[in-house]
Amino acid sequence: MTVTRVSGHTGTVDAVVRVPGSKSVANRALMCAALVPGPGESRVIGVPGGDDCSAMVDALARCGAIRGESVVGGSFPGSGGRFDAGIAGTTSRFLTAGAALSESAIIIDGGEPLRRRPMADLHDALRQLGATVEQVEGSPRGYLPVSVAGGRLVGGTVAVRGDVSSQFISALMLVAPRLTNGLAIDVVGELVSRPYVEMTAAVMRDFGASVDVGTSRISVAPVPYAPCEYTVEPDFSSAAFPIMALAISSGRVEVPGLAAALLQGDSFILDVARAMGISVATRGNDIIAERTGDAVLSPVHVNLADASDLVPAVAVACTAIRGRSTITGVGFIRSKESDRLGDLAAELNAAGASVTVDADGLTIDGGTSLHPGRPYATHHDHRLAMAFSLTAAGGREVRIADAEVVTKSWPSFFRDMTGVLGAAEVLH
Repeated sequence: MTVTRVSGHTGTVDAVVRVPGSKSVANRALMCAALVPGPGESRVIGVPGGDDCSAMVDALARCGAIRGESVVGGSFPGSGGRFDAGIAGTTSRFLTAGAALSESAIIIDGGEPLRRRPMADLHDALRQLGATVEQVEGSPRGYLPVSVAGGRLVGGTVAVRGDVSSQFISALMLVAPRLTNGLAIDVVGELVSRPYVEMTAAVMRDFGASVDVGTSRISVAPVPYAPCEYTVEPDFSSAAFPIMALAISSGRVEVPGLAAALLQGDSFILDVARAMGISVATRGNDIIAERTGDAVLSPVHVNLADASDLVPAVAVACTAIRGRSTITGVGFIRSKESDRLGDLAAELNAAGASVTVDADGLTIDGGTSLHPGRPYATHHDHRLAMAFSLTAAGGREVRIADAEVVTKSWPSFFRDMTGVLGAAEVLH
C-alpha cells in the first residue's frame, strides 16, 4: 500500500484546471474507428492517457488497428488471442461485444477488481444473437475471463435490462452496424444513465451510422461506419472535482474548453453547483465557477441516475454544507469499481461525517469538519481517490491510500489540482 499526502490549500482558491478528454467519448470513438470496414483510416484526436483508454488502444494495436496516429478499419477484432482490459469496465464491455464479430475465439480478461464486476447481461445478449460466450479459467458465469466468438452474426432483436449498466447497451450498439440485419435493442425496465446511450449514438452518427434511440427501443441500421477525424471533448466527470472543491473553499476555478463539451450527461454538475450556491459562468469555451468568502451554501437534493459518476464528488462536497442533502437514483452504482455507496459512506463516516446509505442513494448531514485518523482507502476506485482529496481544499492535510488509482482516468490529477488542493507527495 502506498500513501499520498496532499498538503492542503491555504487561502482563497484561484486556479485554472485543464481536465483530460472524456474517456467515455474517446473509447466510443476508438471503437467506431476500428469497426470501419476495409482499410479506411480515421484519426481520434485528444484521447486521454488514463488506464481505460490505454487498455483500449493496446487492444486495438494487438490486432493491427493502430497505425501511428491513425485507427485503421478492417483489422479489429482480429482472429483469436486475448484482450486484457486491466480494471477498465467500459473497455472490457466494448471489447467483449467486438470479439463477437470474430470467427476465432478471443479471451476477454482484466484485473481482479474487474473480474468481480458483473457482465452476465451482456454475455446473455450476445448469446441471444448467436455468439459463443464461454467461461474460462474457472470463472463463474457472468464474470471475466470469458472466451467469445461469433463470426458473421446477422443481428435482429435482443432484449437487455436497462437497470444494471448502460455500458452493456452501448457495447451492443457499437457493433450493430457490422451486423447483417442491424440490431433492435429492447430495453427491459428503466434505462439508467440514458445520457451515456445518447452519447454512444452521437459518436456513432459522427462516423456515419444510422441510430435511433427511443424510449424503450434502440434501433441501429446496417449502415457501415465511415472514416473521419474526430476530436474528443473535455471530460465533465473530471471537471466535477475542481468545481465541487468550491463547496469546501471559497475562490475561483476556471476549466478551459469545458463549455464546448456537448455530449455528456455529467454536465449536470453545473446545475448541482448552482443549486449549492456556487456561481457558474461561461466565457467563450471556458467554464468559470466562483464562490465568495461570505457565500452561504445550501444543501441539495439531486437525482443522479443519469449522471452517477458525479456521486463521489457531490457527496464529499455535501459533507461541508450545513444541513441535510440527499442523492437519489443511484442504487446501481454499488457494482462500479467499488461499492460507490457503501465504501464512500464508510470512509467518510470514519473521518467524522454523517452519511447514511439508502436503497437508491445517500443522505448526508453536512457541516461537520472531517478529521480522518487513517488514510482514506480508495477501494480500487479512481473517483473515490479524487473525491477524498477534495477535503484538502479547506487547508487541511489529507492522506490517501493507493491514490495512484487516479491513473485510470486522470494520471496527472494531483499535479493539475495543485492550485486547488496544495502539493501532493507519495510518502511510502
